[in-house]
Amino acid sequence: MVKKRQNYDGIAVCAPVTIPYSRYSLRSAQWFCGRSIAELIKSAKIEKNDIDGFCISSFTLAPDSAVGLMQHAGVSPRWLDHIPMGGASGVVALRRAARAIQAGDAELIACIGADTNHVDTFRDTIATFSQFANDAVYPYGSGGPNSSFAFLTDYYMREFGVSREDFGKLCIAQRDNALPVAHAMMKKPLTMEQYLNARLIADPIRLFDCVMPCAGAEAFLVMSDERAQSLHIPYTTILSTIERHNAFPDDPVQFRGGWALDVDEFYSQAGIGPEDINFLQAYDDYPVICFMQIEDLGFCKKGEVANFLSDKDLTVNGNFPVNTSGGQLSVGQAGAGGGYLGVVETIRQLTQQTQGHQVEKAKHGLVSCFGMINYDRGLCTSAAILERG
Repeated sequence: MVKKRQNYDGIAVCAPVTIPYSRYSLRSAQWFCGRSIAELIKSAKIEKNDIDGFCISSFTLAPDSAVGLMQHAGVSPRWLDHIPMGGASGVVALRRAARAIQAGDAELIACIGADTNHVDTFRDTIATFSQFANDAVYPYGSGGPNSSFAFLTDYYMREFGVSREDFGKLCIAQRDNALPVAHAMMKKPLTMEQYLNARLIADPIRLFDCVMPCAGAEAFLVMSDERAQSLHIPYTTILSTIERHNAFPDDPVQFRGGWALDVDEFYSQAGIGPEDINFLQAYDDYPVICFMQIEDLGFCKKGEVANFLSDKDLTVNGNFPVNTSGGQLSVGQAGAGGGYLGVVETIRQLTQQTQGHQVEKAKHGLVSCFGMINYDRGLCTSAAILERG
């Protein structure tokens, strides 16, 4: 029997920070983390030593871990967590930082997802991504996320009758959402014709189904609501979070994620349901994963997402806003920073600090994350519901 979890009363999530993206950079991940810390300090009007805890996520810090980064930053925190969970890291950092504040282990925690992108960075990361891939995937000639997600996408389309036009609707809406965002990698509107006829990458995935790797960072602060009020910082509160790893290991091919195991507890703790959510930030390295999240998070039943979205406007001003800053498919994927993008954008929307379009009268935002793809499935899932403070 699962014990009822303590709620997140008294916790504030604030100071959303983005270090502008670039396609390639000669700077290090340590530099992007350092810039994030500097911007957090500036945003919250605090001193560097006021931050006594850190959650760090990065694929390109090596040979450093979060511990080594502390020396680069010249800080001496009393609480530190390194979260190597890729796209799921943002919400995992959020929930662990919140619990540390509640426990009194730290008073002010910086959560940072940052990566650089040299010319060979992405290739090198993929080549050493996991021992599972080294042993069981690469020897057979299949490597990298494109082929893995092509496998998942093909199965999902055949099993549930989803079309490329269905995926295209999502990608086009997200591009519209991204256009006013200064640091977005994709600067031009996307049409259905362009989406459908784009260059084939790994059948059935084409160019605009894939994220663009880039360099950059996303970050935010977690503290008590009393501390946020004393600093006069706009903040959000946490209604609920979930986290799950290696869910449904007996599924031959992934068509659902860990969200489905915990969705009832997720809304029960929040005290609201899917109908109360004003916008969704869904991890979107490929469209199929967005579709899985919409189903597994209770917006519709499994296999019904295409029909559910058929009468929905997914843009910021629509009746079902999804990835209001454009998501990774249009903004770019700054490595592990991609796992923090949805959290940062949710904070911005709920505190009226958007860099693009604002969802009107938004009170509740749901951010969902997914990470660590190992050929036929992603291993990590997480989600959180934030409320306007």
